Amino acid sequence: MQVETLRDVLHWTSEFHQHLTECLKHCADKNENARAQMLLKYLSEHEEKLGHVVHQFEVTGNEHALNTWCYEYLNKHPIVQHHDCDAPFSQLSTREIMQVIIDQHKQVIDLYRYLHERADIPSAKELMETLKSFEEHEIMQMVQSANRLEDL
Repeated sequence: MQVETLRDVLHWTSEFHQHLTECLKHCADKNENARAQMLLKYLSEHEEKLGHVVHQFEVTGNEHALNTWCYEYLNKHPIVQHHDCDAPFSQLSTREIMQVIIDQHKQVIDLYRYLHERADIPSAKELMETLKSFEEHEIMQMVQSANRLEDL
């Protein structure tokens, strides 16, 4: 997908979360560790919700902000995703799963941070700050839930 505007970034991010949802679901029953299975199911549900929320930003966001150009970041800093989901999460421990999830979300947060710093118009700056804060909050929530699962 060619990302040129903030609307494209939101569309891409929504698809990122949906792809991660499918990958996590696909691997949940294949992991032999019961805690890892529970974690993968929880994360897939959480990622699905994230995808929907980001999509709502895309649908209801300020038109001036959404039409802001921003094509250079992803060309220089591509976000690495598991494109093939035959095995990646099914063979990982709960800690390894969380490290992958944290790393992938950190890349999205870095994208939002970069776009926030480069935004010229207040509505675009506000949109990127809101999304960055949202992603940061959600990854903290996922980490806390994963930690509680480890304590069981």
